[in-house]
Amino acid sequence: MSKISILCEMWEFMKERKKWWLAPIIIFLVLLGVLIVLTESSAIAPFIYVLF
Repeated sequence: MSKISILCEMWEFMKERKKWWLAPIIIFLVLLGVLIVLTESSAIAPFIYVLF
């Protein structure tokens, strides 16, 4: 199962069951994951760690 199909399945679930309150949570978790991956070994990592 690919990551894209999981996202599509989650979107269909939210549309069908009217669970729109899940969208901000999922967006936040995805953005946090991207931030962690991008700052893992970059020059901006020390500046990001100051925020947390």
